[in-house]
Order: sequence, then structure tokens, then C-alpha cells
Amino acid sequence: MDIKLDKTDRQILELIQSDASLSASEIAERVNLSQPPCWRRIKRLEDEGYIDRRVGMLNRKRLGLDVVIYTEVKLTANGRQAVGEFEERIRSYPEVTECYTMMGRTDFLLRIVTRDVSTYEKFFRDHLSQIPGVLEINSSVALSEVKYTTELPLALV
Repeated sequence: MDIKLDKTDRQILELIQSDASLSASEIAERVNLSQPPCWRRIKRLEDEGYIDRRVGMLNRKRLGLDVVIYTEVKLTANGRQAVGEFEERIRSYPEVTECYTMMGRTDFLLRIVTRDVSTYEKFFRDHLSQIPGVLEINSSVALSEVKYTTELPLALV
């Protein structure tokens, strides 16, 4: 992929990913541009797909969502035919905040956010273990959060 970002574009992206509530004029001031060309750059970055969306980050602990669980899912050989159905079902569960297709000993890695272990157990019993084609489920409870960020390492771009 041909990435066409200059230093100012990267600065704009850094600012937006660290605080999406900044206005175009605030961003312009911080990157030493006037507001109209800064707004045009932001619009171009959106149009070209560098900015996917702008969201507010909620504090999961403040909301009582204290438990993060990482779950590895392995499908049966026949279950591999139902990958699309598995993915569709997983997308429908709000507890699953991330899902990745994996290469290696498991087929999927899920990040699940919930109130407590008993709430996860109910989700496991009522939903996750009921998906057709699931052979094996291994879950690990995160004890503490050492680092969590949604910010991408733009210095590598």
C-alpha cells in the first residue's frame, strides 16, 4: 500500500487519535496551520480512509465492567465450513470487543469484557459454547492492565 503522509499529516493523526474531541481550529493551532487548510487535510485523511471514525473512550471500570477475558476458540474440522456463521454470531455479542482469526493452534482469539467471572460463565454457557462447530474454548482472565491503548505507532509509518 502506498502511504502518502507527510509530517503534518502524521501530527494531525497523532492529535486525533489521542483526543478525537479536538476541533479543526485546535488541531490547526497545534500543527502550525491556519484552520481552512487543516480542515481540508483532515477531510482528505478521512476520505482516504486514514481516519476510520472518531469515538469517545469510556472507562470500563467506572461502568462496572471489571473483567477482561481472552478466549481462544478452536473449531472442529467440520466447523471450519461454518466460519462465516461463527464470525456473524461473534459480531452480535457486545461482550466480545475484539475478535481475530488466528494462525496456529487456535482459530480465533476473542477479547471479552464483562462485569465479573460469573457473568462471563453465563455468557460462556448460554452463547459461546452453543455456537455450532466449536471444538475447544480456553479462557484466561486478565489480572491487571499494564498497558491499554488504541493509539497506533505512527512513527512506524
